[in-house]
Order: sequence, then structure tokens, then C-alpha cells
Amino acid sequence: MERLWTPWRMEYIKSAGSEDQGGCIFCDLPARGDDEAVFILGRTERAFAILNAYPYNPGHLMVAPFRHVGQLEALDESELLETGSLLQVSIRALRDSMQPQGFNLGMNLGRVAGAGLPDHLHWHVVPRWDGDTNFMPVLGQTKVLPELLEETYGKLRPTFVP
Repeated sequence: MERLWTPWRMEYIKSAGSEDQGGCIFCDLPARGDDEAVFILGRTERAFAILNAYPYNPGHLMVAPFRHVGQLEALDESELLETGSLLQVSIRALRDSMQPQGFNLGMNLGRVAGAGLPDHLHWHVVPRWDGDTNFMPVLGQTKVLPELLEETYGKLRPTFVP
């Protein structure tokens, strides 16, 4: 049997359930003030876009309000407008820099719906290409990513102008 080593996944495995240990990545990472170090692509007054540290595909990013809120209906109009605007900017930036053929855009509301961080809303934007799913996720339950986060950030950041 062939082995595919993905040591960076151990950080994700160990952090499963870490929200219960305090802190919120959607509050903590923007507060650091070093957008490049935490892969924040763009900010508005009320929202931001950030690369997913454990992407399904290269370019997988998330858009979240700055305010720590877990219910979609709790967003005020400006937060909803700015997150929606950043979703449009995100798709445009991904199209311009990575030429995907489609997108998955979604949000999991509540833990039972699959939300890993149910107390802070966030949308996932996943670029898709024909053939990006192969035997590895199906048989090996492993996703092969052909690009490092730093490389993806370098491609996206210059085109990410909210």
C-alpha cells in the first residue's frame, strides 16, 4: 500500500472541538493585525475574507462578520450587505486568479448541520474544477491539494480588492 503523508492535517485533528476550550478563530485571527500571517484576504468595516487553513480545494476561503454571532437572522442589514459583497468579491478574485469552472458556496447553521464553529457565522467559498474529485477522497479518504496556502494567498491577495 502506498502512503500519502499529510503531516499538516495533525494540527486540524488535534484542534477538533477546540472551540470548547475557548477562543474563536473568526474573532482571534483578525485581531492579530497581521493579515498575511493568518491569510486574511480582505476586510470591510464589518466583515472579512480568509483562506481556510484546512481547504477542500486550493482557494477554499471563508467570509465572516467580525461580530461573534451564530444566527443568520441576528445579522444587521450592514453586516449582511458587507458579507454578501465580500462573497461577490471572493468569487471574482478566484475567477480572475485561479480560473475555476464552478463554485460551492455554503453555510452550515448549527452543529447538527455540520458547523464546526456554530457560534460564529461564516460562509465557505470552494472553487471547483472538472476532475478535481478523484479516487483519493473516495477510496483513500484523503484529499490531495496541489498547492500550499502561501502560494494560494499570493495568487489571490493581489486580485482581492473589496
